Amino acid sequence: MNAKRKLKVRRSVYILMSLCLTAVLLGGCGKKQIQKTDNEEEAVEIPMILTVSPTSGKKSEQELVDAFNITYKGKYHIAVEWIMETESDYRQNLKRLNVTDKLPAVITDLRMLPSYYRLLVEDHRIVDLAPYIEADQEWKQMIEPVVLDSCSEEDGSVYLGPVSTAAFSCSGIFWNEELFEQAGIEEFPQTWEEFWDCCEKLQARAITPLGLHTEGTGWSAMLLATAEMADSEEGAAFMNELYPVSYQKDCIYHMADTLQKLYKYTTKDAMNADFDVAYNNFVAGKVAMIPNGYWMIDQLPEEWKEKVRFSAFPGNKLIASPETFGWAVVSTYSEEVKEGAVEFLKFRTKFNLEEKKELMDKNGRTEISQLLQDYVNAYNNNPQIVPNYQVKWNSILQEETIGECLPQLAAGKMTPAQMVETADESIREYEKER
Repeated sequence: MNAKRKLKVRRSVYILMSLCLTAVLLGGCGKKQIQKTDNEEEAVEIPMILTVSPTSGKKSEQELVDAFNITYKGKYHIAVEWIMETESDYRQNLKRLNVTDKLPAVITDLRMLPSYYRLLVEDHRIVDLAPYIEADQEWKQMIEPVVLDSCSEEDGSVYLGPVSTAAFSCSGIFWNEELFEQAGIEEFPQTWEEFWDCCEKLQARAITPLGLHTEGTGWSAMLLATAEMADSEEGAAFMNELYPVSYQKDCIYHMADTLQKLYKYTTKDAMNADFDVAYNNFVAGKVAMIPNGYWMIDQLPEEWKEKVRFSAFPGNKLIASPETFGWAVVSTYSEEVKEGAVEFLKFRTKFNLEEKKELMDKNGRTEISQLLQDYVNAYNNNPQIVPNYQVKWNSILQEETIGECLPQLAAGKMTPAQMVETADESIREYEKER
């Protein structure tokens, strides 16, 4: 069996497993597979859904969940349904679970679905955490001001638990040092002009520069394009706008040009593909660079952590929106479940801060990997922080328009100007939905 056939078989298995596990959640495929000890039987159960990466098999947030369940043994227990699926699949399943009234008590990364988030707020489906935070000064003092601000509504309500630290929410570029050396490139490009020159040099040596995808929000390419757009004063200001009323801006036309250009430097299978394809190409050594955030460090195979480097985007930019990782508590559960869920959010806040301290304490020491040191250096190098478009732009543009336009733009079947016009149409469609 060749490598391509093996990959197809594996993906088929993953898809089958995902469908079955999703059916479990919807009540159509057997009983829940939650293992509990006798002590845990007495604890308040807090239902939660977390994903298993189809590529690496890694369970997201497992260390956090295990630590909480040990600390609160006999009082609270996070009862996790592990689902093998992509982030996009997970988010679609959340919408179905809301319709069937089977949402878990804690929802992760809700801000990545802007319109769905607004729907849950307006329907009072998620808890305002502000009173809990104000009543617990210990928790409030643990929350970084920039994180609390980003998670707060204009009226002071907090529906997204400010549970992460800004230090773990940054995205830049991972790059393969060996492939750079093969192309005669000694360091990561510092300017966008150098970046495009870097892509040309890699391609001249028959090395594909970028791992990208188009499905969903097309975020691998969008991270690069918005980072470059923020190089201008107009572009930086636009990236700070929430739900822009028009995309007819010079900086957006430039961004569309950039997107089209980026796809000249990626793999053929990037078209109509999800991020897993880009990731697999990167860890197979088929592409030299891939945009992603801190969380990918843990997702990389161990043998790759010595081959891979991390850098801020050219122009010393990192993309970060701490609210992206805010977790919500579902309001329809009992008071004791909601209190346990809030305690879990507080626990994660403390957990993340301890992780940040541990990481920063290792700064410059031999026990820290080169890859982690790269990330710390990028974070501590006073970068320009560019907000993530996924929490700033309307959901129709993100979830439908971008994914539909990118393959056409890459193939030359749509001009950058036409993409901008389509982006503007998404605003009107979004307003109709609201």
